[in-house]
Amino acid sequence: MQQQPIRVVVADDHPVILFGAEHALLKFPGIQVVARARQSTELVKALQTTPCDVLVTDLAMPGGQYGDGLPLIGYLRRNYPQIPIVVLTMLENAALLKRLGELGVIAVVHKSDDLSHIGLAVQHVHRNLEYMSPQVKIALDSLRMNSGGKSEEVILSKRELEVVRLFVSGMTIKEISEKLNRSIKTISTQKNTAMRKLGLDRDSELFQYAQSNGLLNLSAHVPDESVPGGGAT
Repeated sequence: MQQQPIRVVVADDHPVILFGAEHALLKFPGIQVVARARQSTELVKALQTTPCDVLVTDLAMPGGQYGDGLPLIGYLRRNYPQIPIVVLTMLENAALLKRLGELGVIAVVHKSDDLSHIGLAVQHVHRNLEYMSPQVKIALDSLRMNSGGKSEEVILSKRELEVVRLFVSGMTIKEISEKLNRSIKTISTQKNTAMRKLGLDRDSELFQYAQSNGLLNLSAHVPDESVPGGGAT
């Protein structure tokens, strides 16, 4: 008896990545792409109307009714717990990978890796097995080495989180210093400390992290003195 193909829904807001992911999956005889989506509204509609076995989705996919990033992943895990998720991302920081794992995501593929890893990830999660692409493994190995093999929670102080939130909202360091009545040097130090804690090197990564971790939706004034994992929900 011929085995039923693994039915996959693919979601990505970039047409080139969407096409590339689907083309890569078609090279696996046992995988069938049954629907495509460009944002969360299309994705949820596809899941509601099309039976599927695995979801492959970009992490940063703005513009839809159900948001993107970690809030979207959380929504999908709550409403479609039976569908395993393969996450596609350009991010590789420790806090994000840790949070994805906490949400029940056991497969992450970095977009800089060969797209064939998407198919391998689909095969693994379909059997309830973990899969991390090479670039993601490097990030995880680096995390383990830096923490001496111990799992450490990333904690941003109230002031660090406040600075990050204002910075990713579009304010300059000078504007933030004026708004918060702190020196430019202090604001710059708090921003750099937050980035170091999160394992980020560039401002572009900070913007991506903020979007994926829900920081863009946080109030500038955070009630708790410290916030685990950058305050993601």
